[in-house]
Amino acid sequence: MEMIIRDIGFIIGTTLMYSTPLIYTSLGGVITERSGVVNIGLEGMMYFGAFVGAAVAYFTASPWLGLLCAALGGALFGLIHAVACVTFNAEQIVSGIAINFLGAGSALFISRLLFDGATQTLTIPNKMPLPLDFLFGEGRLFPSSGFMDLVFNRFATVYLAFFMVFVVWLVLYKTRIGMRVRAVGENPEAANTLGVSVIKIRYCAVILSGVFAGLGGAAMSIAVVSRFSNTLISGHGFIALAAMIFGKWKPQGAMLACLLFGAAKGFEIYLGSKGVPIPGDILAILPYLLTLIILVGFVGKTTAPGAVGKIFDKSGH
Repeated sequence: MEMIIRDIGFIIGTTLMYSTPLIYTSLGGVITERSGVVNIGLEGMMYFGAFVGAAVAYFTASPWLGLLCAALGGALFGLIHAVACVTFNAEQIVSGIAINFLGAGSALFISRLLFDGATQTLTIPNKMPLPLDFLFGEGRLFPSSGFMDLVFNRFATVYLAFFMVFVVWLVLYKTRIGMRVRAVGENPEAANTLGVSVIKIRYCAVILSGVFAGLGGAAMSIAVVSRFSNTLISGHGFIALAAMIFGKWKPQGAMLACLLFGAAKGFEIYLGSKGVPIPGDILAILPYLLTLIILVGFVGKTTAPGAVGKIFDKSGH
């Protein structure tokens, strides 16, 4: 029984660890699409944030500074996307695809410059802190490798992600600015007639989506694996988009969907660690297979914000 409890704790803890980068990125998707701008460039923003976070954390030995710089790196690509889509009315899907290529290409190019031609960083010397570590260990409240340790002794990025879910929900649904964001995403023309600056709202929302995507990438590179590599993100930005849709464009719904995807990853790692006779390639596709199943089964049952993806022309032409 004790072994079963530890196994359950391992799966839950792994689920929390791997769902955290998705939670950050899906929150960015919620914010930008609630304002009416599609951002499928979250993958590229996440990719660039993962590199910047790991590189800064390596050179400064500060994971917190790496996390901050990753957010700024994501914000830069969010700004590029906003300029293209909000100012120049570019096709949002096309701009997002370009951001994906630009984010990944920039990360690899700079990585080769800084790390002697390598497309990965060196191992980060200082990992993200474990805020509840003082509770676990010999002579402390909970034993090491017990159920509570396996579940709750997680990196600070995990707890910060769940806190940000609450913050985004609070802002979107309990504040005036959140009401304006949702109004712009549903009917920008009506919001404009009421004096709401559609352009400013959308600029801020798209830049914030980049901030959250950058944090998501850094949560993966700094906390989960302690380095950046060219295969680290591997579609996680698109999984976060699927989680946002499955969560009906709500922060709490996106969080639950991310936990579901994280659980798929947790089971993959658990089964692999137990030597289950299933090919590794089959186990590796579990999260992506789950993404496809959810998109096929649930996308038609969800309703996006009314003006998402639609160009707003202030002149009315």
